[in-house]
Amino acid sequence: MTKSHRTHSPSADGSAEHAASDEADYFDDSSAPSVGDMQLDERAALRRVQGLSTELTDVTEVEYRQLRLERVVLVGVWTSGTAAQADASMAELAALAETAGSEVLEGLVQRRDKPDAATYIGSGKAEELRQVVLATGADTVICDGELTPAQLTALEKVVKVKVIDRTALILDIFAQHATSREGKAQVALAQMEYMLPRLRGWGESMSRQAGGRAGSNGGVGLRGPGETKIETDRRRIRERMAKLRREIKGMKAARDTKRSYRLRSEIPAVAIVGYTNAGKSSLLNALTGSGVLVQNALFATLDPTTRQASFEDGREYVLTDTVGFVRHLPTQLVEAFRSTLEEVTDADLLLHVVDGSDPLPTDQIKAVREVITEVIRENDTTAPPELIVVNKIDAADPVVLTQLRGLLPGAVFVSARTGEGIDELSTLLGEIVRRPEVEVDVLVPYSRGDLVARIHSDGQILDTSHEEDGTRMRVRVPESLASALVEYAGRG
Repeated sequence: MTKSHRTHSPSADGSAEHAASDEADYFDDSSAPSVGDMQLDERAALRRVQGLSTELTDVTEVEYRQLRLERVVLVGVWTSGTAAQADASMAELAALAETAGSEVLEGLVQRRDKPDAATYIGSGKAEELRQVVLATGADTVICDGELTPAQLTALEKVVKVKVIDRTALILDIFAQHATSREGKAQVALAQMEYMLPRLRGWGESMSRQAGGRAGSNGGVGLRGPGETKIETDRRRIRERMAKLRREIKGMKAARDTKRSYRLRSEIPAVAIVGYTNAGKSSLLNALTGSGVLVQNALFATLDPTTRQASFEDGREYVLTDTVGFVRHLPTQLVEAFRSTLEEVTDADLLLHVVDGSDPLPTDQIKAVREVITEVIRENDTTAPPELIVVNKIDAADPVVLTQLRGLLPGAVFVSARTGEGIDELSTLLGEIVRRPEVEVDVLVPYSRGDLVARIHSDGQILDTSHEEDGTRMRVRVPESLASALVEYAGRG
């Protein structure tokens, strides 16, 4: 995506007034870039350098190299489902690879009952893949599945280029897009959990440290072979993982504090969940008028973003955009992002966004619900009510939309880009999210402006008038606020 930027310079006669007016126009609120626009420009400024990777001569040190994707060939194993599902899975893998900054050259699918235990795709298909790699000049092979360390090693020996799996690809995208301190720590932890069983050594990395010997400080009982370098690396990774877990736990405490404040204030919380690139951030912007980052890419948003909005009756609520899900989301990410996903458990309503233009929207719904069910089960809580929002109806096939209306009764169909259906969604949100329970008639003294402010934010005002002793209000409020208004009820 390219963006045009306006530039301003003084007029030919050097008029300072003209330059000042240009500068004022540039910083005008209507034309100033949003936070999301600036983040998108920053992300686009960092691109992978092309042409630096060559065919591997020693494939044993792959895990020690920084992951660099350039010209890739995709390969998948079709074990179940329809041909359309297999094609959709490969198309999604291609989108993931492009999001990571690579160029997809070719794709192969092997029809098997189950992946080959040795090379994932079988020896014959591996030789065919080698010929495709030579013909296309690819430097990386990406497999549509999570490969064991042995499968990675065996396949690399055949194709003679770097081989990574779907999990490593998703982790790489997360590492590129993480911006907050918590997000970076979560991604680093997930990468180390993935890397630990896949470390391989060769040459010096398998040599052992010198043990104790006569004349040294080893002494009796300490002589013998020491750790190999790869064992030292594993130990250091485990120590780093333990440190990251402690840091994430501390960040979780801060997040829980903010969440508990929202719960105490009884402001309704709505969490946006859904498949990656379904338009969750666009919907957040459409409902709240904020300018969070929006990009047509998978996993563009990782850090949860919370914005405040109001229902049509004036009540306030908070809307949280969470990390997107994907089919076969790596378990390492679910583990690392648990503190982020807990936003789902405390929400009053889940806004489940579905991409209406996707070829298999029902598969998206199934994948998202699997992750949500796992998080709910691990936190031992009950699932919040769910409202399905089918987005991108402006780009969807009318026949598919008709089918979805029959399959998803009660769903709302919107387009965050054009604004179609957004007003209906806002109205429905106000009806679904719990209304205040208690109706009271109070005379609030003018000295208690704090109570009036709480009524405006947490309650619904039915009638109000200003009298000599204070503000007369007939309101519906939560029980906790009603107890604070008891002493002012029934006055006059």
